[in-house]
Amino acid sequence: MRHNKSFIAFKRKKVKGFWRLKLRPLLTTGSFEALIEYQSMSYQPCSLGCEIGGIVSENGGVIGVSDHGGWAVLVTVARDGTLIDRRRVELVDDLLPALPHHHEGQGLPLDEAVALVGRVRASAERHAAIALEAVAIAVAPILGVALRKCPEFPPTIAERIKDYRARNVADWVMYRKALAGAAAARGWPVHWYDAKTVFGAASRALRVEDFDAHFLHMRSAVGPPWNKDHKLAMAAAIVAAKALME
Repeated sequence: MRHNKSFIAFKRKKVKGFWRLKLRPLLTTGSFEALIEYQSMSYQPCSLGCEIGGIVSENGGVIGVSDHGGWAVLVTVARDGTLIDRRRVELVDDLLPALPHHHEGQGLPLDEAVALVGRVRASAERHAAIALEAVAIAVAPILGVALRKCPEFPPTIAERIKDYRARNVADWVMYRKALAGAAAARGWPVHWYDAKTVFGAASRALRVEDFDAHFLHMRSAVGPPWNKDHKLAMAAAIVAAKALME
């Protein structure tokens, strides 16, 4: 299967219950290669009026994101909180470091560290665009994306590398902003959530007393993978979906 045929080729193979999508540029303009692993709910029965191989939701879907250093878990829910899709996505090339502000950049001359961060950021932006494209192919329409709020820190890469507090969070923020930029490029609104309050907000949105119990019920229904990252991403998506309905 090909998409944006001048740039990307898709190869799909099912491995241990996951779909592995390997994406490579058709033009040899760089070393870009992204690997997306996911288990899509579109290959299981659902209550939203799905088409096998791609879900068309009557009310649309919202993507919640739990991000880490170089990868993220994406969970897509309908406006009523129904689970549609879940996947893990890689956000940086294999040959690049995932945490250049915090780790590798600390052992380099400042100009080299800044250049390294720039390369990682460019890779993150490419991977983020492809990750959201993959969700858009599987689920339509997408109504928005929920991302964790970003802390304030110095505006330049050099300042972030030198500042102790900033370099401890700058890499995570870099990946969030890459995903936010990819969402904005598709015209999707971004909802910024607070990880400390999102579970309570999700409980209120669903009108359930205990979101933990709700999540455990979902885990027994859908099976693995279903962990704390899925829980956070799902809660964020539910809260964002509620906000879109208001």
